[in-house]
Amino acid sequence: MAGNSSRAILFALGANFAIAVAKGVAAYFTRSSAMLAETVHSLADCGNQLLLLLGLKQARKPPSPEYPLGHGKATYFWSFLVAVILFSVGGMFSLYEGMHKLQAPEPLRQWWWAVGVLVFGIVAEGISMRACLQEVNKSRGDRSLWRWFRESRQSELVVIFGEDLAALLGLCFALIAVLATVVTGNPVWDAVGTIAIGVLLVVVAVLVAIEVKAMLIGQSIDPRRQAEIRRFLEGRAEIGRVLNLITLQLGPEALVSVQARMREEGDAGAMLADITEVERALKAQFPEVRWSFFEPESRKVLTAEEKGAPGL
Repeated sequence: MAGNSSRAILFALGANFAIAVAKGVAAYFTRSSAMLAETVHSLADCGNQLLLLLGLKQARKPPSPEYPLGHGKATYFWSFLVAVILFSVGGMFSLYEGMHKLQAPEPLRQWWWAVGVLVFGIVAEGISMRACLQEVNKSRGDRSLWRWFRESRQSELVVIFGEDLAALLGLCFALIAVLATVVTGNPVWDAVGTIAIGVLLVVVAVLVAIEVKAMLIGQSIDPRRQAEIRRFLEGRAEIGRVLNLITLQLGPEALVSVQARMREEGDAGAMLADITEVERALKAQFPEVRWSFFEPESRKVLTAEEKGAPGL
């Protein structure tokens, strides 16, 4: 079962907007560079979530003669753009601000503002992260989060997971930096915390970009889902053997191409009816399959695989 990406995005948008306002107030009163970096980070995240919602809306456009396979991959474009923004606006700004404060440290003022806001932010981001994980768990099954992250084809959910994780860890880094500055009286810790936040955002942005880039180029569907489709086809009475199965994820929808040897080959009309029935059952069992192409293979024709070639 696929996760509801829109729900996770809306939770993240609400949390980040509230946190951005609170962080901005705290940054003004405390003059903390870590708080300023976190403010920019949260504002960038708000813009990112709006772009993800735009991508989901565009992906629902119907196919047309100019776009015969629909607009599903629009979500990949906007997700990749979000990763770029997270890298540049969030990560690089934090690194710049941290290096600047490291060279010219400035003492914190009214540090309790920062602590209060950061604790509030951790709670709010925790709620957002919980909502995201609820949607992730619907699709990851018994896989680890890392394996799900590498195999998932829901780019917007991958981005939201990465953003929420970076935001939660970034808040913890900022809180540790502020407390260390207060305890030691050394403002260098605030700058170090800002740099740590920048490094975190850059790493998360790069990991997200790598995953979304693969989807943008053209990936098969989730490996587990593809295995389920193969087992389904091999279990059909109309099919003697599945010779080749190609899938392509197109946003929320998928394309499936099947090359198979049918059990009944004598009557062309009967074989066509069998193929039609298999495709109908396939789309009923796997609702995400929007397009299917079926190529029957005669027993008289040896496939490249059967001849010992590398494969089809």
